[in-house]
Amino acid sequence: MSNYDNKKIWIDLDNSPHVPFFKPIIDELEKRGYSLMITARDCFQVCGLADVAKIKYKRIGKHYGKHKVFKILGSLLRVVQLAPAVLRNRPTVAVSHGSRCQQVLSSILRIPNIMIFDYEHATALGMLHPTYVAVPEVIPDDSIRFTKSHIRKYPGIKEDVYVPDFRPELDLRSRLNISDLDILVTIRPPASEAHYRSPESEKLFEATIEHLMAHKDVRMVMLPRNERQADHIRTMWPLLCSNGTIVIPNTVVDGLNLMWHSDFVVSGGGTMNREAAALGVPVYSIFRGKTGAVDKYLSENGRLTMLESPEDVRTKMHVVRRQKEESLLRGGRGARDSILSTIEEAALAS
Repeated sequence: MSNYDNKKIWIDLDNSPHVPFFKPIIDELEKRGYSLMITARDCFQVCGLADVAKIKYKRIGKHYGKHKVFKILGSLLRVVQLAPAVLRNRPTVAVSHGSRCQQVLSSILRIPNIMIFDYEHATALGMLHPTYVAVPEVIPDDSIRFTKSHIRKYPGIKEDVYVPDFRPELDLRSRLNISDLDILVTIRPPASEAHYRSPESEKLFEATIEHLMAHKDVRMVMLPRNERQADHIRTMWPLLCSNGTIVIPNTVVDGLNLMWHSDFVVSGGGTMNREAAALGVPVYSIFRGKTGAVDKYLSENGRLTMLESPEDVRTKMHVVRRQKEESLLRGGRGARDSILSTIEEAALAS
C-alpha cells in the first residue's frame, strides 16, 4: 500500500483566478495517485473557466451581491450546502486560495486545511485558523497573522505556478475582430462588490477609459467581473461599445492568452496585474486598497506600474505597441513544487 492510498484532497474553487492556479496542481496530484474532490462556487465565471480547463467539479453555492449582510448570510448558506458532499467524501486535507467557506467547514469538521494567499491585508484572514498557510517568500513574517510554525513560504509569486506552462493561441485577435495594427489593451475593472471596493479605483478606471478613447487605434477588451458590471460599462459608454472601441467578449476568454496578445494591461485586481507581470506584459495597476508585499516587489523591480491619480493615468500610461516575441518569461516551477510539498506534508501527517 502506497502513502497515497485513501488520501483524498478537497480543493475549493471560489473565485476565477483559482481555476488556472489549481489546474496544474490538480493534474500533478492526480499523477501522484491522490483522489480529489473539487467544489466550485457559481460566480465570476468560475464554472465556465473550470469547464474550459476540463476540471471535474461539483457546483455548490453562488455569489449573493455586495451587501455585507447578504455576503455573510450567503457564506453561511454555502457552508451548509458544502457539508453533505464533504461528509460523504471525507477528505483527508482541504486546500484553497482563501476560501472562507472551506476554512469554516474544515474547522467545524476538524479537517486539516491549507490556506494559500498572496495578499496579507485581506480583512478576514485573522478570523480563520488553518493548519498551514502558504504564502510567497516576499511577504514578511510579521505581516502574517498566524503562528510562525504554521507558515510555509514558496518562491516567486503564485502566478509562477501556472504561467510557465502557458502557450499562446495565435488566432485570438482575429476571433475578437481586432486587427494586428490596433493597440490592444486588456482591462479588468475594479471589484465593485468585494469587501475591498474602492471609490478611488473606480475613478481611475473611468480616467483610464477617458484617456484611451482619445487614441483612435486603441481597442479596449473589458473583462467585467459579472453581468451587472458589464451592463454598467455598456450604460456608461454606449458609443464606445457600439463602435467596437470597447469589446466585452460574449464567451469566456482565457485571460493569459488575451494578455499575451495585448500591448499592455490595466487592472483593478491583483491576480491579473501579477499574471501580466509574469508574462512580461506592461501592466498598470488601478487597485487602491492597501498595497501588498507582492505588488511592492513587482513595482520595485519595474514589472508593475502603480497609478494613484487621474494625472498618473495621463502621464505614466504609455499607449504604444510592444514586441511580443521578446516578452514572454519562462519561469521555473519552484512555486508549484513548494505548494505541492506543503499539501503532501499535510496529507501524510493526517
